[in-house]
Amino acid sequence: MHTQNPPPPTPPSSSVALTRLLSVGSLLGLIVLGLAWELVLAPVRPGGSLLALKVLPLCLPLIGLLKNRMYTHRWVTLMVWLYFTEGVVRAYSDRPPSNYLAMVEIALCLSLFAASAMHIRWRFRDVKKAQLEAASHAKPAE
Repeated sequence: MHTQNPPPPTPPSSSVALTRLLSVGSLLGLIVLGLAWELVLAPVRPGGSLLALKVLPLCLPLIGLLKNRMYTHRWVTLMVWLYFTEGVVRAYSDRPPSNYLAMVEIALCLSLFAASAMHIRWRFRDVKKAQLEAASHAKPAE
């Protein structure tokens, strides 16, 4: 009995690679913005505040996104809404420059959500396409 080896993994499509890059960039932007906002640019207390610790949960998905783990893209689309909500509240309640930083946070959150959601969708599309191609090559010729 001869078993056929599975085809070698194909490199990700350019759209999948782009959405992964945008996801990682948006997440890094949120981390840098959160630290700069609470420590330097517009801290709640002079000299910085413990609100800078809010970026610690953002460091957890960074590893998974860098390793291209699908599960991380899935749950980061849920987690990002906490930071989006903070941005919306602070955009309407804080005074400049803090409210401008909150608007940047909102934009980064929307970018992260959209990029991760599209990454998931396009990656599943590519997997399904590869499975169909593999199935068509595996059928014996009659």
